[in-house]
Amino acid sequence: MTKAQDELVFLPLGGSGEIGMNFNAYGYGPPDDRKWIVVDCGVLFGREGSVPGVDLIVPDIGFLEERREDVVALLVTHGHEDHIGAIPHLWPALRCPIYATPFTARLIASKLAEAELTGKAKLHAVPPGGTLTLGPFEATFVPLTHSIPEPSALLIRTPLGRVLHTGDWKIDEQPIIGPGFNRSALEKIGDEGLLVLTCDSTNALVAGASGSEESVRAPLTELIRTRKGRVAVTAFASNVARLDTVAKAAKKCGRTVALVGRAMKKIVEAAQNSGYLKDFPETVDEELAADMPASKVLYLCTGSQGEPRAAMTRIASGDHQSLALGPGDTVIFSSRIIPGNELGIFALQNALTALGVEVLTAEDHLVHVSGHPAQDELKEMYRLVRPKIAIPVHGELRHQSAHARLAKAMGVKTVVPGVDGQMLRLAPGPVEAIDEVPFGRIHVDGTVLVGEGEGLARCRRSLSFAGIIAVTLVLDEKFRVAAEPALVMEGIPDEAREAVREAVENTLKRYRPKRDGEADLCELVRRAARGAADDAWGKKPITRVVVTWV
Repeated sequence: MTKAQDELVFLPLGGSGEIGMNFNAYGYGPPDDRKWIVVDCGVLFGREGSVPGVDLIVPDIGFLEERREDVVALLVTHGHEDHIGAIPHLWPALRCPIYATPFTARLIASKLAEAELTGKAKLHAVPPGGTLTLGPFEATFVPLTHSIPEPSALLIRTPLGRVLHTGDWKIDEQPIIGPGFNRSALEKIGDEGLLVLTCDSTNALVAGASGSEESVRAPLTELIRTRKGRVAVTAFASNVARLDTVAKAAKKCGRTVALVGRAMKKIVEAAQNSGYLKDFPETVDEELAADMPASKVLYLCTGSQGEPRAAMTRIASGDHQSLALGPGDTVIFSSRIIPGNELGIFALQNALTALGVEVLTAEDHLVHVSGHPAQDELKEMYRLVRPKIAIPVHGELRHQSAHARLAKAMGVKTVVPGVDGQMLRLAPGPVEAIDEVPFGRIHVDGTVLVGEGEGLARCRRSLSFAGIIAVTLVLDEKFRVAAEPALVMEGIPDEAREAVREAVENTLKRYRPKRDGEADLCELVRRAARGAADDAWGKKPITRVVVTWV
């Protein structure tokens, strides 16, 4: 039963306008008494060039934290890091129950254990197809196909209409892991009437279909068969079907698999404990693999996106404890390039090539199919569920815009969330933006959460660009210079160092204790040092001046 002021609203706080950091919320009720469910809670991986020292980025969910008593649940569509990675960091702000299918729940449980949240966070495993009643919401986990076990759309029922939130998906008739794409279940959703389809946009610019995982198996097997030296395959660790494909291809080619990278080992263990990978070939420890003939081993490695700490990056830099590659060896990138990761991946591939390794990618060989719907698959989804309204999410703005054009061409009214934090009213009445709530990014900086606005990453970028000058001035109780200034300069060329020293000394010679105060003196010295570096070098280092008293 609805009240006159009841509204159904959608609030993206992460994942609109970018690929990663998915965090979406649906609210129901009047504006002053609204209940919320959250769908997914993911991370964005930090890039050393833009946020040095930051491994993970999570959304700012302060708006919901202030309303935590009204957040009834966190529902998780599947186990990829951009959908579950932020849970240990953000759950303490929400403290709501978590619901996911069994395999996804295992991955979440592992993260909660590492964060010492086991027993505090209430995690519930829901069978695929299971239905929950959560305050004014009823939610069903609708099985789909993707590149990880148990991906689910969420059918969210409210008194004002029904929403299908797809999460990540594709149409795969032969997914290798789990059941095939269930058209009849989706068609039934359409028959019963669907108000909103909130849908994955990642491949909206790609014509055709993404292709079945089954299509990779034979070409990958043949490619491995042609190699004589060591073979390393790098892929997303969470792509369990690909891990199965690679392991069985290796076995056919007389090679034993060694899992390299912590995430790779954890995913295989979680999949086997969930009843998947039952006939996965036996693996060998990477240390033992180092003593095997090169033609008899295949390394399955993390790091396909050029992550700085992943196994493949350490191998390429010659920094891995047990695995070294060189001439005669091959690395196969069985993955796509996530937009934004191009420079890191190309640098990794160049480093491997410099070692004499042959690098093979999906650009030249059929070693990967995407886990996201291309244009033909999106059209099929719209034909099946027949929504009144489309909300393209999970993509950069160019992907969302392409998705919107496709939906409009199929006669569906479309609303693109332009930015995170924009609240859309879905019902009653026309869909429209009704509010914009605070939003942003939080950096996971070591073990500390730091707001993006605090500027730590910006400061580190400045340090990496032009170094730092630190000047310590020594004054006596009458504000007179009592000793030579101490200068510490890091990342500064010799020519600039001499100019800075001379500028500081000249400034102190002009200093008049009775005229210039401490703050004025520090600012005069800071400007002189920074300006001298700029004149001599063309760069302005971070410059700090402190006073010590004698």
